[in-house]
Amino acid sequence: MRDTIQTLPASKIREVANAGLGRDDVLAFWFGESDEVTPEPVRRAAARSLEAGETFYSHNLGLPELREAIAAYASALHGPVDAGRIAVTSSGVNALMLAMQLLVGAGDEVVAVVPVWPNLTAQPEILGATVTRVPLRPQGGRWALDLDELLARVTERSRVLLVNAPNNPTGWTLTRAEQQAILEHCRRTGTWIVADEVYERLVFDGGAQAAPSFLDIAGDGDRLVVVHSFSKSFLMTGWRLGWLVLPAGHHDGIGKLLEFNSSCAPVFVQRGGLAALGIAESFVPGLVGRLRGCRDRLVAGLQALPGVTVASPPGGMYAFFRVEGRDDSLAFAKALVRDHGLGLAPGAAFGPEGEGWLRWCFASKDPARLDAGLERLAAAIRL
Repeated sequence: MRDTIQTLPASKIREVANAGLGRDDVLAFWFGESDEVTPEPVRRAAARSLEAGETFYSHNLGLPELREAIAAYASALHGPVDAGRIAVTSSGVNALMLAMQLLVGAGDEVVAVVPVWPNLTAQPEILGATVTRVPLRPQGGRWALDLDELLARVTERSRVLLVNAPNNPTGWTLTRAEQQAILEHCRRTGTWIVADEVYERLVFDGGAQAAPSFLDIAGDGDRLVVVHSFSKSFLMTGWRLGWLVLPAGHHDGIGKLLEFNSSCAPVFVQRGGLAALGIAESFVPGLVGRLRGCRDRLVAGLQALPGVTVASPPGGMYAFFRVEGRDDSLAFAKALVRDHGLGLAPGAAFGPEGEGWLRWCFASKDPARLDAGLERLAAAIRL
């Protein structure tokens, strides 16, 4: 086994979750998913596909009709996107790894805005690249980017800038002005932007349909790869279906990588994705409204607890907070599971920048579960 693989850190979220295995008294908010099931029309479409015997390989890049539907969906949000720029993948994390394989090799530099879901920074390291971390910093609990610091770290030596916004775990969301400055800088340095925008529809303030996207401002020749997933906006985490938006002319390369990685996404899963896009504008706004209510309820409850620092996240599905005096987030998260039956993700799972913080996924079909979790946290803080 390569040394790089041996030294990869194991998931600290899984470590906490494993501590609660076999217990039915744990309120689990550690994973990045809602407890709502996938919409019925999506499940029905997949079942029909299986009943019709669609159990064979499909095109590496995905079903043509799904690629067309994704292109139409993206175009409605961001302006014209041709179906020839779309590649269907077996999950958003698969899309991220394919993007890294397409662009990054041993010795390359990847600049990443952190804290972030650890898979994003581990993938280039697996490929032999080095990762330069540029931290978001909390200001009264709300996380902000030092744009000047980021631009100074992205140089002609930087092969890729990796940005996840809306951000997991902090909820930080890029402004249009920040995006424009980043894009113009990366044009000068020749740096590729890999934008993880899987939470783009989960924005809560200002009435926008979606968070600002690099697709809104990029030109045809820009070095931009945008990563998406069906998991969050369509409650399809277990389906493992995502997509990439690539510059024109890169479909052959990504098609080869798809062949060597997964060959193709299962047809019945792609049929489910097609159905999800068909109900997008009748389903997603309602989901966002429910998540907004959950966010407001949880954040207000956290802000009422003594010693808790938290701000209302503008996007995503997480409250990222800290408790005064509880600086070892992994130890605290394990204690919450063991002694109080409350399952949260330790901030250290998202890199050293998140140490001392905890992530709470507020995507719950029953908001009363959030209240029960707050009671358990309050009991832990009083000890």
